[in-house]
Amino acid sequence: MDQKIPYDDYQLPVVFLPSYENPPAWIPPHERIHHPDYNNELTQFLPRTIVLKKPPGAQLGFNIRGGKASQLGIFISKVVPDSDAHRAGLQEGDQVLSVNDVDFQDIEHSKAVEILKTAREIQMRVRFFPYSKSPAEAAVRCTHLLFFGFIATWL
Repeated sequence: MDQKIPYDDYQLPVVFLPSYENPPAWIPPHERIHHPDYNNELTQFLPRTIVLKKPPGAQLGFNIRGGKASQLGIFISKVVPDSDAHRAGLQEGDQVLSVNDVDFQDIEHSKAVEILKTAREIQMRVRFFPYSKSPAEAAVRCTHLLFFGFIATWL
């Protein structure tokens, strides 16, 4: 007879794993092009240009994180709904490649903030860099971001 041991009686730290879930059904490659679970449209990942005009004292409507210290670049971590940035097509997960012809792929966070806050017209070259939005993965991502030294700033 299989007796269950009460949690408090275990001698070592215990990790209880979630029940196993079967993976999704395998779809042969020749059927994937027309299958609704597959998105073969790759143009969303190509670099694109976003142009924003900022009146003096106005907010740009997005938040950035990252920088040279993280060695991962500058990323858009939040876009305010119905802001000029949102209407121009900026989205959470975009990597900022350049702003007004200044390379943002290896820039200090503070320098990026300074450039974005002082410019009146901003021409941003960005590319979509998707990541999970599930709460569990977001918590893990926050842990990694803190570990890698990401800094977030509202603009």
